Amino acid sequence: MCGIIGYIGNRNAAEVLVRGLHKLEYRGYDSAGICVFSKGHLDVIKTKGRLDKLEQRLSGTSLESTLGLGHTRWATHGEPNDINSHPHLSQNGKIAVVHNGIIENYRQIKEFLCDKGVEFQSETDTEVIAQLLAYHYKGDVMRALMTTLGELEGAYALGVMCADYPDEFFAARKDSPLIIGLGKGENFIASDIPAILEYTRDIIIMEDREIVHITRGQAKLYDLLGKTVKRGVFHVDWDAEAAEKGGYEHFMIKEISEEPRAVRAAISPRIRDGLIDTGLSALSDNWVRNIKKIHIIACGTAYHAGLVGKYAIEKVARIPVEADLASEFRYREPIVRKGDLAVVISQSGETLDTLMGLREARKRGAKILSIVNVVGSSIARESDAVIYTWAGPEISVCSTKAYNTQLAALFSLAYDLGFRKGKLSFAGMMAAAKSLLGLPELIEKVLLNREIIQKFSAQHFNAQSVFYIGRGIDFALSSEGSLKLKEISYIHSEAYAGGELKHGTIALIEKGTLVICPITQDNLLEKTLSNVREVKARGAVVMAVTPERLAGAVSDVADAVITIPDTDSIFAPIIAVTPLQLFAYYVSVMRGNDVDKPRNLAKSVTVE
Repeated sequence: MCGIIGYIGNRNAAEVLVRGLHKLEYRGYDSAGICVFSKGHLDVIKTKGRLDKLEQRLSGTSLESTLGLGHTRWATHGEPNDINSHPHLSQNGKIAVVHNGIIENYRQIKEFLCDKGVEFQSETDTEVIAQLLAYHYKGDVMRALMTTLGELEGAYALGVMCADYPDEFFAARKDSPLIIGLGKGENFIASDIPAILEYTRDIIIMEDREIVHITRGQAKLYDLLGKTVKRGVFHVDWDAEAAEKGGYEHFMIKEISEEPRAVRAAISPRIRDGLIDTGLSALSDNWVRNIKKIHIIACGTAYHAGLVGKYAIEKVARIPVEADLASEFRYREPIVRKGDLAVVISQSGETLDTLMGLREARKRGAKILSIVNVVGSSIARESDAVIYTWAGPEISVCSTKAYNTQLAALFSLAYDLGFRKGKLSFAGMMAAAKSLLGLPELIEKVLLNREIIQKFSAQHFNAQSVFYIGRGIDFALSSEGSLKLKEISYIHSEAYAGGELKHGTIALIEKGTLVICPITQDNLLEKTLSNVREVKARGAVVMAVTPERLAGAVSDVADAVITIPDTDSIFAPIIAVTPLQLFAYYVSVMRGNDVDKPRNLAKSVTVE
């Protein structure tokens, strides 16, 4: 969940580390620190709070070093404070460690080391790694690291320095992302590409249970038995400016504004000669035609995209679909059979719950199709087929354009499956392809009306509780709209299926309660309007999001109507979500919140 950067070269290490940590702020953190090799020893500077506090502490020092590790931390074991911040030193001062992930057996190891006379300074599981490394270290760091990793249970991305090794450092990973950056006379590690993109575009993506030994001139990969591993170099081809604000006040509004381009990039390469092709050629046509069931596995925003995907796939391809929260999937003894398809969705491709869900589905016999944004990510590598969303870097913790592109991938998949299974005619496929290609222009039109949404947000940013209601695919859309609001505005918000109001929820509606209602499905118009009348009768204020063709009927009932361009009903969520994202954004701004870095949240969740 946190940020790691490591550096060796000829530059000032402290400056490189802090600049890199700034590029990783979007991942979320509550403390920060660095360790550099300076004047013959390991020098650690760390503090609770934002990076500006770390920079204040560094301003009073003169650290002349070209080797170091940096870290931003979200508290998991132990409260956020200076002592629990990373990096952590061993008792003898020989070993420094930064760590992402969770060590599940840290208590047993800590008890063992305490019996050996080791005194711990922090409450973290990470300090256990530093102390255990020092315990095993007899002059050979690589050997000590291999021994230590063999005794750890859980997830880790590690950076390791040793005071006896002034011109090299080490790193390792298991179930937590880590990359190697290759420069000229300098090399790096990082938990994500933006941290090092200003220095190099050539990276190696580490895989599970690998160790890397890094010097100025090279980076050597090994497995846990010490055998050399060969791995190709990946060249990053997106521009560094894509990870900068580019004049926007926040990354979130920049990324919402990028949705038309992102959706176009997700759709255009998959339409050839008027037909939709999502790359299922990795799975044979005969196998695809005989799919009996699809399992969608995802977390958070990706799960909400999966709920929309369930509606789309069942409607178009007529294949039964279950959408599961990844964190629940593998613990409920899911019924997955050979011949089933598991569709695994993750922006980062490193979400640990989702990765574990993928492995559970594979173990039970399913083929894996992943929908991810990051090329070469763990989920992509472990899949039988991949649909890349090509959204570009998404920096704000609150996911926006990633959701739209995930929907674009799921809609494309639904029609590809439907055509391959004979449920969709050639003419139907051509019409769907044309509609998909037109979606970016429709999103652009929505963005032109953002001032209407901003005005409504100004009237309701002090709401105490907000309810989202919808029917059918609009309920799935409501779930995402509600999540956007609560995660960045901190307003209590819930989404409910419109038909469930009478089964208890309507008891919460009183005078002045704000209700937001997507109404995009023609066949459910009257049913949804009756729900709007129900809440209006109890004093609610209703904002509706609806296509132009339904605006007349909806405006007779709702207090405010945000119109979106007309399109096929099945595609409405990819357009209608943008007003909901904008509403959440403007409410958060007006409440004075840190929009891009909401409290207690991280971008890439690499712990269970």
